[in-house]
Amino acid sequence: MHELGELDHPVFDADNHYYEALDAFTRHLDPKLGPRVIQWSEINGRQYHVIGGRVNRAVTNPTFDPIALPGAMYDYFRGNPDNRNPMEFLSAREPIRPAYRRPEARLTALDEQGLAGCLLFPTLGMIYEEPLAHDPEAVCMLFRAFNRWMVEDWGFNVEDRIFSAPYLTLADPQWAAEELAWALDEGARCIVMRPAAPTTATGRKNPFDPMFDAFWSLANDAGITVVVHAADSGISSNGYGVDGFAATFSGGWKPSIKSFAIEQAIRDYLITLIFENHFERFPNLRIASIENGAEYLPDLIKKLRSTSAKMPGYWKDDPVETLRRHVWINPFWEDDVEQVAECIGPDRVIFGSDWPHIEALPEPMDYVIELKNFDAAERQMILNDNVRELITLRPT
Repeated sequence: MHELGELDHPVFDADNHYYEALDAFTRHLDPKLGPRVIQWSEINGRQYHVIGGRVNRAVTNPTFDPIALPGAMYDYFRGNPDNRNPMEFLSAREPIRPAYRRPEARLTALDEQGLAGCLLFPTLGMIYEEPLAHDPEAVCMLFRAFNRWMVEDWGFNVEDRIFSAPYLTLADPQWAAEELAWALDEGARCIVMRPAAPTTATGRKNPFDPMFDAFWSLANDAGITVVVHAADSGISSNGYGVDGFAATFSGGWKPSIKSFAIEQAIRDYLITLIFENHFERFPNLRIASIENGAEYLPDLIKKLRSTSAKMPGYWKDDPVETLRRHVWINPFWEDDVEQVAECIGPDRVIFGSDWPHIEALPEPMDYVIELKNFDAAERQMILNDNVRELITLRPT
């Protein structure tokens, strides 16, 4: 029991992850495409993925066995009271748990955690588009194979409790629409992509450019939620820091602007979404920002308001109200959730623990105490109702 006593409603975790099987990217990929797309390589006794012909070291051990404990960096994200080097938090390892790779074991883990269900997202899958962005066709090959593995090992709906999200890329507009149609036919309740301007055959493009209308139109008409999840979005440090997904602590025990890349990516994505009048063209579209944090929200809203004042008549509706109607926000568990609710409304805040990643809450239900200043109805929204709404298809 948490400090607020027993809840009279279920709790649904909007941000869970699996650790991919060894053949997650290759099971359904023609082996002849391995050198161009992805393959395994052993280097000095360690296994690494080779993506587009380059060894990828974004994850120290992409086999995930052994693996760091869930929430290993909890104290670091709580302010690091003992002033430890971040790498010290990752010294403990354990054999990979069945719940990280098998749905039946994950159901047991949900029961043990007191959770009614979860949304389930990739781990490696969220960071493998950028290393292959120079070859958009190969990106589509990679994620078509990946999604076929996902539906095979996890399915898109396990007992109405585990909802896995297929990964969609806009690297090819036609592929994106076709893959979304396949995902809908397979019963997907949400899809996931990175907050980034995709690299296409004709260069980097605004994701809300009309060239992608077939994809957005299908998402709009089907009423499926588009999750934009923290990822390797290709944000540059512009020389102030080392780039690359694993570069945050590569300079040793010192801060780096690389730590803010996730927030920059989602801020740019959401503000462009509004600037492009995307919801005016696709009024049934729902966007959920997951694991991107929320500290940027007050500044984003301020910028929308100031832009609206400078450009009267550009928007038919108040752009801030448009944001609040169409966008749901999952704050980092260490964020000020009361400020987030003030910005976006408690009916647009969703709880997610990031379990079992190292940045996660070790026990997802520990988040309940963060909502102590909300009334019972608002707590139920944040912990359950809001995400339940998102995984209910709302076709036009």
